Amino acid sequence: MALPESNPRRTIYQVSELTEILRALVEDALPRTWVQGEISNFSRPASGHWYFTLKDARSQIRCAMFKGANFNVRPQPRDGDSVLIRGQVSVYPARGELQFICEHMEPAGEGALLRAFEQLKARLSAEGLFDDKRKKAVPRVPRGVGVITSATGAALQDILAALSRRFPLTRVYLYPVPVQGVEAAPAIVRALAELPQRAPKADVIILARGGGSLEDLWAFNEEAVARAIRACTLPVVSGVGHEIDFTIADFAADLRAPTPTAAAELVSPDIRDWMRSVDDLDASLTEAITETLRNSDAQLLQFQARLALLHPGRRLQDAGQRLKELQSRLVQAQRNDGQRAHARFQYLHSRLLAAQPASAIRLTRERTESLQARLASALQMRLQKQNSALNAAESLLRSLSPLAVLDRGYAIARNAAGEVITDASALKPGEILDVRLARGRVDAEVKRTHSPE
Repeated sequence: MALPESNPRRTIYQVSELTEILRALVEDALPRTWVQGEISNFSRPASGHWYFTLKDARSQIRCAMFKGANFNVRPQPRDGDSVLIRGQVSVYPARGELQFICEHMEPAGEGALLRAFEQLKARLSAEGLFDDKRKKAVPRVPRGVGVITSATGAALQDILAALSRRFPLTRVYLYPVPVQGVEAAPAIVRALAELPQRAPKADVIILARGGGSLEDLWAFNEEAVARAIRACTLPVVSGVGHEIDFTIADFAADLRAPTPTAAAELVSPDIRDWMRSVDDLDASLTEAITETLRNSDAQLLQFQARLALLHPGRRLQDAGQRLKELQSRLVQAQRNDGQRAHARFQYLHSRLLAAQPASAIRLTRERTESLQARLASALQMRLQKQNSALNAAESLLRSLSPLAVLDRGYAIARNAAGEVITDASALKPGEILDVRLARGRVDAEVKRTHSPE
């Protein structure tokens, strides 16, 4: 056995000191990095931490993923899975072994991603997370639309263009988030929880991004995002990728749109349809008003014609014309009686002249004078009689005139249909009557009715 050197300058480390130095050197030289490989020797003890070996065809390294970091990794990896992990290369001091502390894990390769997608979809579907009964209705006319997407992506411009074209009255509340990479899913979860409080006037949310590969869209396949969509207090419309792209977020959303533009169209009514509806309503209203006025004019003409026939003035006019006819007939009758009397006088006078005797003449003269007196008296009496009859007829005619009745303090009452009221039992309390007086008219309301005494 060789004797120990006695050089006082040599540095001697304890094993634990050396491993600490090695760990510091490794961690300083290799900051956080991504590593891809295949899992083997996977174990999960009661502590909840994961321990496994990550290998490829030529090498391997021991890895650890602690409970706080692996909580959101779904599904749980198995031996043989190809994964992509991010973390810190370090040295485990207790054994002096090189190890990789894993902070994030995701399937590597599209085949693995598809398998992870289908497994998560099946598990959440079995849990009932995608059930239609849990989905909220999207409002037909939103007051405001929340948009969760990248502030610099084309998806935002497509959404704004569609909303401006279809329904420029609505307000848009943007919550910008990364839509790709490890920071995307936590940012989306936070946005879904905070946007309803930040924008109280928003009543629907669009979660969107443009198209891409399965890896590019993977943030929308995270379980945390799906659960945040279902927990959101507002209805969520997904518009992720292109029409052929499907994500877990599409199944969890209250409504799925094939593209961001389609999502904007689903949450916004087309203002052009409203304008067409208003034009149709305006045309219908104009037509209805025109028809109503036409019918009212026709009814007014009918009422005017009936009023002209039933008006008291028209009746008085007819009675006056009848009176004039009677007066004409009376004058003609008097004229005829006078002519007959004069003709008889001429006849007697001619006989008198033919007789010639003085006595006969005297007697005839006396008789003639007597007859003349009698004739004059008869004519006078006849005229008086005719005048009396004429005055009686005129008085009777005036007594029958409705206006004469009105002058004695009576009134004519008509209901709303223009019918003359003659029976109090035909009226109801509250009914409005048109009352015609000798001079003027009044509207009267029926308070109560009395039966005939």
